Amino acid sequence: MRLVDDIPGYPAGSTGKIAVANGFAWTRYWVRFDDGTAVGHVDHHCLVERRDYEEFLSAREREELEAVEAAAQAAKAVAEAPDASDTPAVGAGAPGGAVEVNGVTIPQRLLDMSAAARQRLGA
Repeated sequence: MRLVDDIPGYPAGSTGKIAVANGFAWTRYWVRFDDGTAVGHVDHHCLVERRDYEEFLSAREREELEAVEAAAQAAKAVAEAPDASDTPAVGAGAPGGAVEVNGVTIPQRLLDMSAAARQRLGA
């Protein structure tokens, strides 16, 4: 096994063997590292098979890039969205009154409530 996250005394990438597995709802391990020491309570999410380590790192990097890109697209969508004060209010049941953000439909009623709260708070 290899560590994918740092733990006290061992950096990510350190190799070892699982000595004992514990837990039902929270799986954790005693890991015997190559230097001969054993560390207990290493979380399941901190370990990966040696053969899968490079693939795991590239997948983690890809996920981070996708998250940055999604955040940039969301910021762009917010910046390009029309200002609520420029458009007349649409009733909650009006068709087309909802907005879709990242594939999730936000009802106009919630948008109106949010705008009213911002106005009430002076934001």
